[in-house]
Amino acid sequence: MRVISRNVMSALRVTLSMEIIGLLFAPLLQAQEYPADITRGKDVYQRHCQACHGTGGLGDGPDAKDLKVAPANFHRFSSILKSDEELLRTIEHGVVFSPMHAWRGQLTDGEMQDVVAYIRLLAQQGQ
Repeated sequence: MRVISRNVMSALRVTLSMEIIGLLFAPLLQAQEYPADITRGKDVYQRHCQACHGTGGLGDGPDAKDLKVAPANFHRFSSILKSDEELLRTIEHGVVFSPMHAWRGQLTDGEMQDVVAYIRLLAQQGQ
């Protein structure tokens, strides 16, 4: 049986750790390869988000009044402070115990990024 030196074991651990980190963050890295398309984001937003979040992103869409948990108002400071990654995660996985369901499988990664870019535009227009 061979004895592996500590240096080799450390190198293997670092390599394995980097590979795991790469696998975990690969979707985010790939998602950033193409710039977001705000025009496409507006179209996706109008089709899938506007009924709850409203035309201007104030959380006042026609379906909002029937929801027990109010939709996000993208003009609120708490929404503006969220990173693009946090918004993407919310769109992708939804919010537990709220009407915001997961869009993974219904929207592509690109469409989700485009919606985030459009949400950012709505928030800027409201300031």
